[in-house]
Amino acid sequence: MAGTSSNQAAEAGAVEALEALTVEGLSLSIAGSRILDGVSFTVPKGGVTALIGRNGAGKTTTLRSIIGLEHATGSIRITGVEVAEWPTYRRIRLGIGYVPEDRDVFGHLTVKENLQLAEVGPNARYDRVYEIFPELAQRSLQLAGTLSGGQQQMLAIARVLLTERAVLLIDEPSKGLSPRFVGDLVEALEKVRGGATVILVEQNIHVVKRLAGELVILDQGRVAHTGPVEDLDDPELVRRLLGVSTGS
Repeated sequence: MAGTSSNQAAEAGAVEALEALTVEGLSLSIAGSRILDGVSFTVPKGGVTALIGRNGAGKTTTLRSIIGLEHATGSIRITGVEVAEWPTYRRIRLGIGYVPEDRDVFGHLTVKENLQLAEVGPNARYDRVYEIFPELAQRSLQLAGTLSGGQQQMLAIARVLLTERAVLLIDEPSKGLSPRFVGDLVEALEKVRGGATVILVEQNIHVVKRLAGELVILDQGRVAHTGPVEDLDDPELVRRLLGVSTGS
């Protein structure tokens, strides 16, 4: 009985901690290949921490491990609560939201129906969602499959914002979007970051520099660098760990 009470208390409200997320020694092999090799980092409460790296560095796998969709070994603590052995639904109940890279909207349903499916409890925050994404209110009866890529990305993010979340995991939100929609998306995410801690996987360095305060750079499944986003002003670091130029 004591164990049950302890579990219920953890799910109802996480203990106070200085970090929103701590991962230690996160390791995972798939089909004999080492995808994550002892990944460890902390994410402070509030703001945006960018998780970046070359293609195949392990960024998406790290997010999927945090939410419980991949079964990595190691420690995962959300606001001080150890969740590494928890199923995905319990992690979501604790307050983690996940926006996958491929968006996963239901194309045969309307925008409104997609949002309704994401409701958890009686206090869905439609006012907050429509404040951040007013275009979704205008298109509430439109089939999600007929939306542009940028509009679908907005819908994918809006679904996790219907419920208050302590931590949001957002994977490649600008991927495949036109420059116009990237700008709209960045403006929306600037509003989002004030209400939750965001871990952002993003390849667009300019988006990272505009949104993030902290960096975690992965290289071949390991943490190669952590620090403030201003470290991206170092062209040598960017070339060495990301293989790209930051531009002017």
